[in-house]
Amino acid sequence: MARNQTSAQKRFRQSEDRRLHNKAIKSECRTYVKQFIEAVQAKDSKLAQEKLVLMTSKLDSARSKGVLTRNAVSRKKSRMQRLYNVTFAQSAEK
Repeated sequence: MARNQTSAQKRFRQSEDRRLHNKAIKSECRTYVKQFIEAVQAKDSKLAQEKLVLMTSKLDSARSKGVLTRNAVSRKKSRMQRLYNVTFAQSAEK
């Protein structure tokens, strides 16, 4: 005969599912950031712009799902935008 589950067991299962879901979203965000940085390092302005838009979208999505905090997303977006501006403003001056 099956025993009834406790609320603690159910809470553990739910938190484990959420942890794995959040981990996947964070990993996806890191992947997009890395792709953007690689495009910047390759000095490919067009590709970097595309990756920046995708990365921003993914970060905003993670924010809306509550995986990342508002300030963390703003900080990452700001740093990546600054990297883009500094890198390609110098190449435009030459």
